Amino acid sequence: MKHTLATALILSCVSLFAGGSVYAYPGMQQATKPIESTVDLINVLPKTFPIKPVVFNDVDGKAIDFSHYKGKVIMVNMWATWCPPCVRELPAIERLATKFKAEDFALLPISIDAEGKQQVQSFLNTLGMTGFNSYYDPEQNLGQVFPLDTIPATFILDQDGQLIAFVRSFVDWDDAKAVSLIQGFIDKGREKPN
Repeated sequence: MKHTLATALILSCVSLFAGGSVYAYPGMQQATKPIESTVDLINVLPKTFPIKPVVFNDVDGKAIDFSHYKGKVIMVNMWATWCPPCVRELPAIERLATKFKAEDFALLPISIDAEGKQQVQSFLNTLGMTGFNSYYDPEQNLGQVFPLDTIPATFILDQDGQLIAFVRSFVDWDDAKAVSLIQGFIDKGREKPN
């Protein structure tokens, strides 16, 4: 009897994972719409998803979390120096941030490189991006709230720190559609009653 129950449980688990996919957030299932731009890969969630506070480090090594940016749309871009598509995105996300007012939008490129600032800052200097402001999560603590098995990965939070969109792929952030999308999130947040 015990053997039969154990076998049934194992088969149930196997069929759950083999027959269907498990998604971390609502809306993570494969898109069926045609892709005309890499911005079309961004999944906008049907409703906000709460994100618990998880600590990462700023450029000075100070521990912070997303609550420091409450009232702003936050674009969290998870990247690493060893990831070519991540590095390719960096100049475009830096330019994207200049399209919005600092009181409305916060760009948080967060490196998951194991050696943190020491490794990243010298790498950015070789790229000529000496003024690029990266954040750091060498222990990958943010893996508690974001799947980090694929990078680059970008997670967009609303003014209340709730997840509203994500993409786990390279995006051309210079595309005008990206600016429109972010501006739409900013505008929607302004419309909310206080």
